[in-house]
Amino acid sequence: MNSASANGTFRCCIAGGGPAGIMLGYLLARTGVEVVVLEKHNDFLRDFRGDTIHPSTMEVLQQLGLLQNFLQRPHTRLEIARVRFGEKHYTIADFSTLQVTCPYVAFMPQWDFLDFMSQAAQRYPNFTLRMNTEATGLIEVDGKVVGVNVSTAQGSEQLHADLVVGADGRHSILRTASGLHVQNIGASMDVLWMRLDKGESSDEAVFARMTAGRILVTIDRGDYWQCAYVLPKGHYEELKSRGMTGFRSNIAKVAPALKDQLHTLKDWDDISLLSVRVDRLEQWWRPGLLFIGDAAHAMSPVGGVGINLAIQDAVAAANALVPPIRLGQMDNGILTAIQKRREPATQKTQSMQVLIQNRLLRKVIDGAVAPPLPMRLLNAIPCLRRYPARAIGLGIQPEQVAIGRYFVDASGG
Repeated sequence: MNSASANGTFRCCIAGGGPAGIMLGYLLARTGVEVVVLEKHNDFLRDFRGDTIHPSTMEVLQQLGLLQNFLQRPHTRLEIARVRFGEKHYTIADFSTLQVTCPYVAFMPQWDFLDFMSQAAQRYPNFTLRMNTEATGLIEVDGKVVGVNVSTAQGSEQLHADLVVGADGRHSILRTASGLHVQNIGASMDVLWMRLDKGESSDEAVFARMTAGRILVTIDRGDYWQCAYVLPKGHYEELKSRGMTGFRSNIAKVAPALKDQLHTLKDWDDISLLSVRVDRLEQWWRPGLLFIGDAAHAMSPVGGVGINLAIQDAVAAANALVPPIRLGQMDNGILTAIQKRREPATQKTQSMQVLIQNRLLRKVIDGAVAPPLPMRLLNAIPCLRRYPARAIGLGIQPEQVAIGRYFVDASGG
């Protein structure tokens, strides 16, 4: 059923060991498909990546029988999202209203999620994870992609596959190599990521802190806050020129409870810049090639939905790919159907993100002295909080795993 991998040929080759790539690799392997996932780094340990596991993702894990083991890993939970604007708290989303297995957002370092999923996938003998292996280009024959060129510590080589999936992130090398057109949707902000000790602020359970001209998102990591400071697009160098003392002062003004912890920010090496971009491919595929996740559509950090949208892409792709790829009957119509399935949710989500960036967050950054009207309405009318909870927690079109009848046991039988 599967082509042999001894000669560097697979049914599917996935470039990128992020959430989309690892999830798709797991799903294909569990249905008996010979699949290789390429990850350019030697581990998953990179900080300040998408670390929010939303109810939609945990529903997928439940369908796969993985949820209970997953929840054994250390994590924190957010049931109600609160924003502090000035001295007042506003409740803006209530995830406990969702009719799902896990009505909350779980915060877990992305490397833990990827480690968990890769361990689950490696139980299947037809799954191969190659670390320190970067896809650097496409191999084409008569206009069809038939494999990838890869770079390893030992040198360059070629891998061939019936299907190549680009899941190598927003800076996708394969997307550039494909020649497919990228539509830039726009982003009006950037984000600075950092860690701060909790200190005496551990009882202040708010998700974001705002004052006129400043926004700080605070993610509870147990013994520390993972923080995101929002600034206007392209203003990092200007902020940096004012010095670390000025930056600490900005944070103290928006989050006074954290002022005693700011000494842990010693220099700019303690801060990581995320240059926000929102874009998507006009066409997600070429013959023999499919893009999913950030490689197909880079998302804003608004709502933290990027990782979950990527996983939904992987589930939808697996649902469509498994029957034909097992039989060696891939065609362009299947790739078109995957884009048609996932593109509307992507477009609507990006539109909402840009609206929130431009109409809400940017107003605060530009100096709005009062909380935006939507924040006041959500706080005043509790029944409205289910809507942002659903939009963030489940997304526009949550996917169901529909290929269970193809699942094989871990021995490959």
